[in-house]
Amino acid sequence: MLPHSSDDARGSLYIVATPIGNLDDFSKRAEQTLRDVDYIAAEDTRHTRRLLNHFGIEAKLFSIHDHNEKDKADYVASLLEDGKNVALVSDAGTPLISDPGYHVVHSLREKGHKVMPIPGACAVISALCASGLPTDQFFFAGFVPAKSKARCDLFESWKTQDGTVIFYESTHRIYDSIADVQKVYGDDAELVLAREITKTFETFLSGTAAEILAMFDEDANQMRGEFVVMLSFIQEQGDESEIEAKRILAILLEDLPVKQAAAMAAKLTGEKKNALYKIALEMQAG
Repeated sequence: MLPHSSDDARGSLYIVATPIGNLDDFSKRAEQTLRDVDYIAAEDTRHTRRLLNHFGIEAKLFSIHDHNEKDKADYVASLLEDGKNVALVSDAGTPLISDPGYHVVHSLREKGHKVMPIPGACAVISALCASGLPTDQFFFAGFVPAKSKARCDLFESWKTQDGTVIFYESTHRIYDSIADVQKVYGDDAELVLAREITKTFETFLSGTAAEILAMFDEDANQMRGEFVVMLSFIQEQGDESEIEAKRILAILLEDLPVKQAAAMAAKLTGEKKNALYKIALEMQAG
């Protein structure tokens, strides 16, 4: 029986997450849902058929992909109106996360149809939680542009972004993308690359962009597979003594010239007078 099926006569759409590599990650709830629905909408029916065959699931399949999903939204709505239940799956992981399905779900929600998630594997979350980078805030950018200029422009726009920034990249562009990260950020970003998550050759590479590129140059096998790229920006922050020195300078500069304020602050804090003089000039200019 379908989980939490709709109370009215209309059917429901189930957003079903499938494994991203290891088939043991396929939940019992997801498997049962695919057994029970009347139709399965798949990104690639041939790919999904292999998954269904592995679990002995028979189903009526039709395709929903980037090029037809706007047109298919009405078809799915008509199935639900007829009381049919439909599952939406992507090739791997959670549908709609850099995969087709948004237009269908948005359209069905507008029409008042019931849409329910059947959660499971998601590459971006799986990679982030094992990365060692900050997880309290993160920004997921999906796939980045294929052209270097557009990619660098996007990377530039992230300089004010808080938290860990995450994007997907393919084996064919991973080297060039990391080279562009180095071009934009230099050594001011800490990277973790998650490769082939949950698969046989799952690997995490950590370091600056230059260090990651060196790993690629040393072992080309590290460029194979599908990547989740995570960046944590290194923020330059003054230590407590510098913060205290600036606080004192701000007070002294209200009544004293820069040179005298720096000299007085040096006596009070023990910091070097020349360094404080430079900071005082910057504070006045700012």
